[in-house]
Amino acid sequence: MLLLKPNCECCDADLPPDAADALICSFECTFCADCVENRLRGGKCPNCGGDFVPRPIRPANKLGKFPASTERVLKAHPGCKT
Repeated sequence: MLLLKPNCECCDADLPPDAADALICSFECTFCADCVENRLRGGKCPNCGGDFVPRPIRPANKLGKFPASTERVLKAHPGCKT
């Protein structure tokens, strides 16, 4: 099951479970579409080099039993806000 991390690890923008602009790689590194398009070089994950895909949206009726993660991840990648 995906963690559904709550934020972009570049700019720390909130990415709720239903965020349409959340992108993930195969390791679930999570970024907002703005950072992928405008701050990260080459459109690849700066952690693993993988491709980004839209993060699936977990149905609201499943969030009670299978909640999204509350652990925020923030990393200092080149081009990211501090």
